[in-house]
Amino acid sequence: MTVARRANALRTAVRRSAHRYRDAASEALDGGPNEIDQHHVGYDAQHQTRDLVGIGLYTPVEAGRLLRIAPAKIARWLRGHEANGKRYEPLWQPQVDLGEEGIFLGFRDLQEVRVASTFIAQGLSAQRVRQAIELARDLVGDARPLSTARFRSDGRTVFLQVVEEDGQTKLIDLFRKQFAFRDILERSLTNLDYDEAGIPAVWWPLGRTKSVKIDPARSFGQPIEAETAVPVEALVTAVEAEGSPEAAARVWDVPVRAVKRALAFQREMDARHAA
Repeated sequence: MTVARRANALRTAVRRSAHRYRDAASEALDGGPNEIDQHHVGYDAQHQTRDLVGIGLYTPVEAGRLLRIAPAKIARWLRGHEANGKRYEPLWQPQVDLGEEGIFLGFRDLQEVRVASTFIAQGLSAQRVRQAIELARDLVGDARPLSTARFRSDGRTVFLQVVEEDGQTKLIDLFRKQFAFRDILERSLTNLDYDEAGIPAVWWPLGRTKSVKIDPARSFGQPIEAETAVPVEALVTAVEAEGSPEAAARVWDVPVRAVKRALAFQREMDARHAA
């Protein structure tokens, strides 16, 4: 998804928030069945719109490339699906709702998928992960609890409760060991920086030494070259247009090494897409 399309998608989300506000306000003024305090209606709509800034925006394909997880699997987890006549609900609701535009993830969704996929790989069913998320919300006090710093220390009891209901001996033994549980989380949340509240803030997809990071507060959460804060996509496009990393570096007034790091990151993402 290009930066321009990403901006349009965010504008669509803003319009949806505005529509919800107008509908609710109109119903309140009409004295409808769901009469609402207009001050709170306005505040909620403004709050929803503000929340669209700094959350990042990713398609399942983009998320899959970053996470090395099949896009169809990510979409199924976040959309829900039907199998054998039974409806399976989403593991959680994504941060961004663009309606018929399709499934999109925010930065926090990316981090939750990292953890959820790790536990599913350990043998826990997706629906048991969903149950654990619901329990963890109360424990942690966050809608997306799996990737929080607090869950690292307090989340083991949640998963132990879930697997004990299934009687899965192997998983019960695993989750009874605090060090084993923490090891799973540490492996699934590598190269992640937290803010003061223990919420994921910045992710280094290939590690800090590669100098490319994802910060939901910058460039719609797209990968940026850390030294220069220029989006990887912009530097790669400049190389294609100018013919060399050196020429692209002159156009952007950045070190050649920054351009080369952006190219290396893009090559890795392209290789994952082709695999």
